[in-house]
Amino acid sequence: MDKLLQGLREFQEHYLPAHQELIQELVKGQHPRVLFIGCSDSRVDPTIITQSEIGDLFVIRNAGNIVPPYEAANGGEGATIEYAIEALKIKQVIICGHTQCGAMKGLLQLGELEDKMPLVYDWLHHTAATRKLVFDHYSDRGKKEKLDLLVAQNVLTQIDNLRTYPSIHSRLHAGELSIHGWIYQIENGQILAYDEEANDFLPPHSKIDAYALSAKVVKAGGLSKDPAEVKAALNDPVQPYWPGANRLSPEQSARLYRGTPV
Repeated sequence: MDKLLQGLREFQEHYLPAHQELIQELVKGQHPRVLFIGCSDSRVDPTIITQSEIGDLFVIRNAGNIVPPYEAANGGEGATIEYAIEALKIKQVIICGHTQCGAMKGLLQLGELEDKMPLVYDWLHHTAATRKLVFDHYSDRGKKEKLDLLVAQNVLTQIDNLRTYPSIHSRLHAGELSIHGWIYQIENGQILAYDEEANDFLPPHSKIDAYALSAKVVKAGGLSKDPAEVKAALNDPVQPYWPGANRLSPEQSARLYRGTPV
């Protein structure tokens, strides 16, 4: 508690005076840009991970970054989603899972939870599809691999659940909303984002980098036709990606969800 009180004093004495313009704007109302749905895990703080400012993120956090389907939403998640979309007009949603997730570890030993933590047991029913898919198609994998697969598949399950909300469905139909699936890797601080075309979790800027590199290679080849110049463009460290270069290693890919069993 002493550490929290010290932090509060530092916030009041240093942060507030340096951000008075922002604070005065926030007094008038909030205009967050993103609805961030993440896990309650103390190691996964969305504001710190994204280096966002106060007022940037509208946040839902719970065990396992779970979104109950619309018909099953009897808690705060459904109301918060509805408010974010209808009242705050948010146009970007991120559902962020993370490695070493305790809720996903619970899916590995679901039977043991019923007596020890019955509320957690009931809560995890909202992601039963995650467990079913992984255990049906990847039952031969080791515990660590299954956990990574559960983390990744759970993000996609929650995107499916989110789409059951009328407000979400309507905004998606109108092209007024984007949903992003992320995995935060606690061990190295990296983010992987779900790419629908690749049907895989990839570094979030890989596609942008690929386009930039393609343009540079075309320019290099068009200017001189010199193979060495084209090769230099390909090896330029400023352009770190070409197809396959910065994707997950085979070991990582095998542990993450793909459209078919691997």
